[in-house]
Amino acid sequence: MARESTSTAASGGHRVAGIDCGTNSIRLLIAEVGSDGRLADIVRRMEVVRLGEGVDKTGRLAPAAIERTRLALEGYAAQISDHDVQAVRMVATSATRDAANSGEFTAMVTATLGTPPEVISGDEEARLSFGGAVATMPEVEGQRLVIDIGGGSTEFVRGEGTAVLAARSVDIGCVRMTERHIHSDPPAPTELATAQADISALVDSALATVDPQRLSVELVGVAGTVTTVAGIALDLDKYDADAIDGTPVTYEQVCQVADRLATATHEQRLAIGVMHPGRADVIIGGSLVLRTIMERTGASSVIASEHDILDGIAASAGK
Repeated sequence: MARESTSTAASGGHRVAGIDCGTNSIRLLIAEVGSDGRLADIVRRMEVVRLGEGVDKTGRLAPAAIERTRLALEGYAAQISDHDVQAVRMVATSATRDAANSGEFTAMVTATLGTPPEVISGDEEARLSFGGAVATMPEVEGQRLVIDIGGGSTEFVRGEGTAVLAARSVDIGCVRMTERHIHSDPPAPTELATAQADISALVDSALATVDPQRLSVELVGVAGTVTTVAGIALDLDKYDADAIDGTPVTYEQVCQVADRLATATHEQRLAIGVMHPGRADVIIGGSLVLRTIMERTGASSVIASEHDILDGIAASAGK
């Protein structure tokens, strides 16, 4: 269940690697740092390992989930070695923050990668997401609100230019909402209603911190839920990061996609051209989060970005 892209960057520069280990996926970016500080991708890779499987209920990382992550990380370590990387930073987020046995995960990563992971706070996660998202975007007058819908949590970051003005992380990721509320295929109306109530309360709580006056800001969405919804809205035959990156998706399109996903079976969702197999069972929860954020902010559109916390992690490696 891997997705990988490889590019050729000019040789001779400083090479860094960032690894983002979230609740649903683990991702690798190997990049060359230019004289202007910008990153040129060499390898960008993603595998769905579902590290956070069951954490919301048990409070612990499952041994099978740790082993799936170890196997993926083993492959990442080999690529880092092959590409002569000078600095590596690995960040672990929501699932690991919540797990009582996170020490087992840390020991596994240290043994496999040669460096321990940083289990960062939701606030730091939000700031890295913002930095990664805006680094490749054109400058705009005014502010942006970046939302990062992950597996265990969603980060909200309001900023101007590259400066973060306010940030908040709340526990409404696509995996967490699915495990907590969605148990039928397709989900029953009562399941969708309880998920919606949970999401709405936490979105309002986050916005009270980052955007209490509902300022008119440009909404930017990052990570797999947003880019998958964008790909479906664009009616792509297969996942195309270049076509998705920087594309605005309207509120009406998001509502149409969310409704389509919520009434489809797992097999029907799997058959959608842009759908990653490891996302088909949790995309409904993620699309509800995205739709609710747009409702509550009054955003008429969201700009989908392929650049996110992973870019922020890689850019900060070695600093």
